[in-house]
Amino acid sequence: MNETKDLMNKLSIAFKNIALVKEIESPENPGGFEKRVALTPEDIGQLTAAGVNVFVEYGAGLGVNFEDAEYLENGAVMQKVDDIYKDKDMIIKFKGPSLESISRMKKGCTLFCMAHFHSFPDRAKLLEENQINVIAMEEILESPKVQTDEQIIARTSMKAAIKNFIDDGTIGNLKIFVIGRNERLAGSIRRAGNRNPRSLSLLHENVKFEELTETGSETLYFYDSADFNDSNGIIRKLKQTRSHIFDLHEFEIKHGDAAIAEYRKTHAPAEFGLRRIQCLHETGQAGARYGIKLLKENKPQLDIRDAKVVVLGYGNVARGAMHEIYDQGFKNIHILGRTQTAKDEIDFWLKDVDLVVNGAELPIKQRGITYLVSNDHLKKVIPKGSVVIDLVGGSETNRSPVESVLSCTFLTEPHFIKEEVTVSALWGWPMLGMMRESAIKYSSQITDVLITTEKLIKGLDSLSAGVKRALVCGPFK
Repeated sequence: MNETKDLMNKLSIAFKNIALVKEIESPENPGGFEKRVALTPEDIGQLTAAGVNVFVEYGAGLGVNFEDAEYLENGAVMQKVDDIYKDKDMIIKFKGPSLESISRMKKGCTLFCMAHFHSFPDRAKLLEENQINVIAMEEILESPKVQTDEQIIARTSMKAAIKNFIDDGTIGNLKIFVIGRNERLAGSIRRAGNRNPRSLSLLHENVKFEELTETGSETLYFYDSADFNDSNGIIRKLKQTRSHIFDLHEFEIKHGDAAIAEYRKTHAPAEFGLRRIQCLHETGQAGARYGIKLLKENKPQLDIRDAKVVVLGYGNVARGAMHEIYDQGFKNIHILGRTQTAKDEIDFWLKDVDLVVNGAELPIKQRGITYLVSNDHLKKVIPKGSVVIDLVGGSETNRSPVESVLSCTFLTEPHFIKEEVTVSALWGWPMLGMMRESAIKYSSQITDVLITTEKLIKGLDSLSAGVKRALVCGPFK
């Protein structure tokens, strides 16, 4: 606490009076099922120790079992809804505000929340008319991008594994199979996907050699011996075929230090990296978990270990989905990138599919024009009773890559049926069984952005690069 206070004494605090308000029904929270609070009592304590006056609405944390008394113990001032918006420099909440609450905010104050500004144009217009500055939590990025040694090993090992195929122009014919799941292998999957192989799959470590669908000179099997108990002897048996085999751990031992040094020498950190305030991995996990639940209900006779599952994309949300699907024992996860989602290719992957998980985003200009999973796919290609989970979401003005998703679904009605296919695109996936855990994670990230790394507390005149891009409304004085 003393270190935090000493730090803040050196800073000018522009947002001296901050309000933490309770989550209520709003455009993206129909029924008020979003109960998470944006800041925990412990993190409120960090802010008050730093010299910030924090006002908390009564009952703000009760939905995730944080009592008003805990906030009081950490220096907060408790207020009722009639007072919580008055004379505040910054208003913090998790979801975007209700339309009614905007009129309570003073002109020139700053709203800090998951704004989804372009998804709710009527609310965006009202915020602009009332001259409310809006910083969208979901738009804040690392700046510069952080690259750990483990992430670099993941990239460079896969780069080495596919180098010859890139050099001789045969990468488009290569079928890549990654055996086992850990974060290093997940990073390698992303590198492979960006190089457009013929196919890319994640195999469960318990898969048997007899269950492999492909071997030969146009296949690459990639694994990490540091985290792979090859109880079925699959690597030994693969070595008797013409398949290419690559061990990430062996590469690390022989070339790891040199590869990391060379990468850092030749790759200056990108200006922007990952989202600073996010539960992307948890989003993927929760969405996939719900999809598997629906699949079991729709196809009770199906052994999910043998189910055909495809994941669109290989970013952070998709990686969370792969994690959950893998942990639930699916033998083979097909991972689709640009090559596999092309118009003349994706039908092959959706045919006979049981579970589709979309974690791929389209550029804003293509949203509402291009669809990766179309209504025609639901009608003619995807079997009846199958499940489509969309982790990207959207709204009528900011459409999802899944055409049937006109807007996100909510806990009031989390899925719907179209062409006898079950579709879900829930807004706030971590609410499914991860309410308190995700609230704690978000709170720590918000606090870090406010007073530690980005020092947002200093005001709109000194925003860091990663926060400046998130000022979606304003600046107003």
